[in-house]
Amino acid sequence: MMDGIDVNKLVKVFVKMRDKKAELTAEFKAADDALQFQMDTVKRALLDYCKDNGVESARTDAGMFYRTVRSKYWTNDWERMGAFIVDNKCPDLLEKRIHQGNMQAFLQDNPDLRPEGLSIDSEYTITVKKGKS
Repeated sequence: MMDGIDVNKLVKVFVKMRDKKAELTAEFKAADDALQFQMDTVKRALLDYCKDNGVESARTDAGMFYRTVRSKYWTNDWERMGAFIVDNKCPDLLEKRIHQGNMQAFLQDNPDLRPEGLSIDSEYTITVKKGKS
């Protein structure tokens, strides 16, 4: 007991709640995965319908559907992509974000260097580990 707080009881309750949350999360994920599989099956059937009938959309009593093209872009050669971006002056092809782990390591390795404009939001967190039963 610390200052009237039974920390042993708090940890015990926390572990119990975390275990229940994990159980519920697993149940939800299983149900969600099954539903997503069914939805993907219906989507494939609707895409096949569009292709087979040469249409981009269709209206039904239940609603309408339409197909669109979604493209994803990536590179397997970051060195050449980086050179391309610099050569063509198109930095907007990249997202503006900082790699959290690399920045933390950089700041630890270089305590006297800090990029201008860098903001840091730090807070204490609690990690609870289950005791041996």
